[in-house]
This record gives sequence, structure tokens and C-alpha cells, in this order.
Amino acid sequence: MIKLPVLVLITIILLAGCTNKDNGNFQSQPTQAANQPTKTPTQSPNPPPSSTDSNSIVYTNKQYGFQFSLPESWKGYSIVESHWEGNVMNKNISEKSMETGTILSIRDPRWTAKTPRQDIPIMVFTIRQWDSLLREEFFIGAAALKPSELGHNDKYVFAIPARYNFAYPPGYEEVDKVLQSGPLSALN
Repeated sequence: MIKLPVLVLITIILLAGCTNKDNGNFQSQPTQAANQPTKTPTQSPNPPPSSTDSNSIVYTNKQYGFQFSLPESWKGYSIVESHWEGNVMNKNISEKSMETGTILSIRDPRWTAKTPRQDIPIMVFTIRQWDSLLREEFFIGAAALKPSELGHNDKYVFAIPARYNFAYPPGYEEVDKVLQSGPLSALN
């Protein structure tokens, strides 16, 4: 059992640690917790930061159903549409058929003809095309490397070409950083 003088001494030490003497006036020390909102057990914790925060630009493509978050420095981006082609592997070499699809390249607003910068090319595949590509029923390009999936919805798979930055143009590091942030959100 703690004796009364020891209890009084502990109380005095605790009180002294919670106050600050400033010019003879005692003021309580503000704590970080006092400046933070309190949460009740019914509130969910704040969600982790996402790639679509208030400091980003969001490209929305309603035709294919996705959004892509870009850094503020990409304000004024443009979209360049092209197509990919895949060679279908047939047993009969005389038969040549192709798979095709869209590439939507998000172009950095700092891109010029004199100094091209790295685009963000987004390949669009139907679900059937993507499954066929994974089964190696057709190939895109001479390299045996497949595109990397960025996301998908009920109709389409969105992917980045395997060697999209092979020439290392200006801005490729920034594009790599954007891609690592998980910028694509599929819409249904």
C-alpha cells in the first residue's frame, strides 16, 4: 500500500509536468491530440491516400470506362489515339490474321516537336483479347514481353506496353513514378 506522502508527491510531480511556468502565469501545455479531431467508435478511420487526391488532374474516359490520375504538372495534357496490332499464331502460316485495339496516349503538356517527352500509353483490350494474349494465341511486337495490366472493368483490360519507355525520352522517370502510384481506376 502506498503511503499518503508518496501519493501526494506523485500527484505534485504529475501536475508539474503538465504545466509550464511563463512569467509567473501557469498555462497548460497544448497537446497534439487536442488539435486533432476525435473519432467515435462508429467512425471509420481515414482512408489511405489514393492516387486521386485533390492535388491531381484526372483524365476520365467514358467510352472505355476508366479514370487516370496525373500530377498537377500535367494540367493541359492531350490525348493521342493510335492502334496496336497483334499477330495471331496460326498453324497454317499462309493464313495471317491480326488482333487490333486502341492505344490512348496521355501526352505531357510540356511535349514539343523539338523536345518530345514520354507519353503514358494505355492499351485497351477486350476481355477476350486479353485472355487470348495471356494464352499466347497472339503476340504484340517482336519481343516476347507482354503488356502489364493497369486495371480492368467488365468489358476492357487496360495495360501499359512492355517497352513503352525503351528510348528513355525526357520525362520517363516521372511517368514511371506516376505508374507506380496506381493511377488507373476502372469504372463500371
